[in-house]
Amino acid sequence: MSDTAKFPFFYRTVPSELHLCAGIVKLLKHFGWTWVGIIAFDDENSMRAVQILREGIEQSGSCIEFIETLRHSRSLRLQNTDIFDNFSAYSSKVIILYCNKDYREIIRHTPIWEAPGKVWIITEEWGFFHPSYNVDRKNTLVFAVAKKTIPSFHKFVHEVNPAMFPNDSFTEMWWNDLCKNQCPKSIQRPCSNDETLFFQLHCDSINSGDNYNVYNAVYGLAHALHDMITSGSWNTIKRSGESERFLDVLPWKLHHYLKSLQFKNVLGEEIFFDENGDLTIGYDIINVVILPDGTRIKEIVGSYNPYAHPGQEFTIYEESIMWENTFNETPPEFRCSPSCPPGSRKLTREGKPVCCYDCILCPEGEVSSQTDIDTCRKCPEDQWPNQKRDACIPKVISFLTYQEPLGITLTFICIFLILINTVILRIFIRYKDTPIVKANNRDLSYILLISLMLCFLCSMVFIGHPDKVTCVLRQTAFGISFSIALSSILAKTTTVVLAFHATKPGRKLRKWMGSRISISVVLFCSLIQTVLCLAWLFTVPPFPYLNMKSEIGKILTECNEGSIVAFYLVLGYLGFLAGISFIVAFLARNLPDRFNEAKYITFSMLVFCSVWISFIPTYLSTKGKYMVAVEIFAILASSAGLLGCIFFPKCYIILLRPEKNSRKFL
Repeated sequence: MSDTAKFPFFYRTVPSELHLCAGIVKLLKHFGWTWVGIIAFDDENSMRAVQILREGIEQSGSCIEFIETLRHSRSLRLQNTDIFDNFSAYSSKVIILYCNKDYREIIRHTPIWEAPGKVWIITEEWGFFHPSYNVDRKNTLVFAVAKKTIPSFHKFVHEVNPAMFPNDSFTEMWWNDLCKNQCPKSIQRPCSNDETLFFQLHCDSINSGDNYNVYNAVYGLAHALHDMITSGSWNTIKRSGESERFLDVLPWKLHHYLKSLQFKNVLGEEIFFDENGDLTIGYDIINVVILPDGTRIKEIVGSYNPYAHPGQEFTIYEESIMWENTFNETPPEFRCSPSCPPGSRKLTREGKPVCCYDCILCPEGEVSSQTDIDTCRKCPEDQWPNQKRDACIPKVISFLTYQEPLGITLTFICIFLILINTVILRIFIRYKDTPIVKANNRDLSYILLISLMLCFLCSMVFIGHPDKVTCVLRQTAFGISFSIALSSILAKTTTVVLAFHATKPGRKLRKWMGSRISISVVLFCSLIQTVLCLAWLFTVPPFPYLNMKSEIGKILTECNEGSIVAFYLVLGYLGFLAGISFIVAFLARNLPDRFNEAKYITFSMLVFCSVWISFIPTYLSTKGKYMVAVEIFAILASSAGLLGCIFFPKCYIILLRPEKNSRKFL
């Protein structure tokens, strides 16, 4: 009827069912009731309203477990009783009862009304909460037309003479209902208890919403007539053949004034029709309680007025609502499934409504900070979920520091090896003129000791927060210093072989003997590694990098190698030098020389190659600071192996067996 195209002259003086359905949806949403059932009679008005209500509930994210339609016969008995048998099987606790007051006696004595633990939302104040209906019902919320006390209405009811109205049964019934068998003296015919028994209401029905609506309708029409008459429109332009009687102009003149109607009633309220011809009134939400002694309590606990200011359309006063004791005096949450707490999300059960779901923990790396979330959200790259997965927290920045036990241990080992290296260098400088130092190429020994010291020192660059400078120095300093050390060992081994063969009669190798050739080998081999490192730095140099994906909940601050090919070329060249040195030393290990160090070099190269061969898979299988620690350990272990295997036997003879450090022994 609100369709102005089909019914342009219809004006509604009661709240629209569209607003009633919207108010029910607001109430359900406020209390978080997402699992409801609907019971309605099969009359056309109820079916149309149920369809509107269904659409509103589903759009709000709630679900309807069942919609039961009741039919009745003329004997006021329900024809279908399946609902009574199935009602206990339904799990929904919130029941919306949509039917008008004409069916109140039918539903009042049915078993469903006495079902415990249910909250009933009723769409009209029936007045069926009769004092004789002695049930403690505290879970009923009624949407009733807003009631207003009309001044002097009581006086009018008790003083007016009903004889002036048409004498029909409906008028008489209305008077009896209004006064509850206490008829005004002016009513000529005595009230019949039999006639009024079914329709009796409490005396406060004088203040019911129906009377207030009728009052507004009558005064609205009166104001429209008054405006039309005072404007003079009734006797202006008339249609052809139209008489000048006043009533003849009403059907087509009055519509204009009703459409633009706006006045204040006796209560000071602004009354007007909206664009659909509906009177701008709303609903009260009433909590009805029948106490064990039969006392009825009705209290307005909220309201819904779609014409109110935005944000003020729906109000509810929870503290005023009386609930059953089983609800602990608080409104329960009636749902098909319990709320999913923060840190989890909903997973709809297959074949079930969206309100029936299971709660599953958010996946790794995702969080949910609210209840009943459908999907979890990923944390930013620099954050990670907390233990409950309900908030993102900053990731822990991880790198090898000097303060942690691992960093302290590696630093201590590095300093200790540097001190040993320094002591050995000092011993060789002090005993530089002894046969054992001279026999093993004194200059190459110095270069090797200094290069090993640089190897120990370069491991310190790997500890601490990576920055642009340290990332560049790490691999290049390590590669160049190790290439010098291995080149020195290769020169030493080559010198031993050349020295043995040069002493044989008739050989011309003496001219290749001397420190000049040894230094040239060291410079040439080291220069190749230096060129590789410079090419690496000028093309794709290493750089600081925040690795947020390798470890859960951590940001790994590390050096990106820039070019992994260049990195493995540097390592491969060191392996090449070590391999050549090992082969040459292995072939010269049995040469008849008392101070022949080829066998020591062979063993040192065996240690060196073993360390770096095991380093590669270990390095690739670790992450973060432990990857750095593996490389530091490989540097220290291989350098210590070279230092110990080559120089410890010589120091032993120099310090503890000086009698062997002589030309006679040589």
